[in-house]
Amino acid sequence: MSFYRHHVFFCTNQREPDAEGRVRPCCAAKDAQGLRDYAKKKVKALGLSGAGAVRVNNAGCLDRCEEGPCVVVYPEGVWYTYVDASDIDEIVESHLQNGRIVERLRI
Repeated sequence: MSFYRHHVFFCTNQREPDAEGRVRPCCAAKDAQGLRDYAKKKVKALGLSGAGAVRVNNAGCLDRCEEGPCVVVYPEGVWYTYVDASDIDEIVESHLQNGRIVERLRI
């Protein structure tokens, strides 16, 4: 049995320019940190956080930034992308609260 029912990792990676000044897409450029903070507060407000429940964490590069911003939910290993707080609301309420994968946001 896992310590958390769901462990959620938000990529918050910030990429630096390469030698030619090009920057690959990164989740940080799409407010990943702000939306991770929003998700964490939402999970807590719904009473879903803590041992045996849900944990929301920052992650370094998950290497899917071109598809992102991205978040992965374990133990299922379900990857999502999102655009705004309404997408986060849907992931939290559908997947984390009710166990239904949000297919429209799935990577």
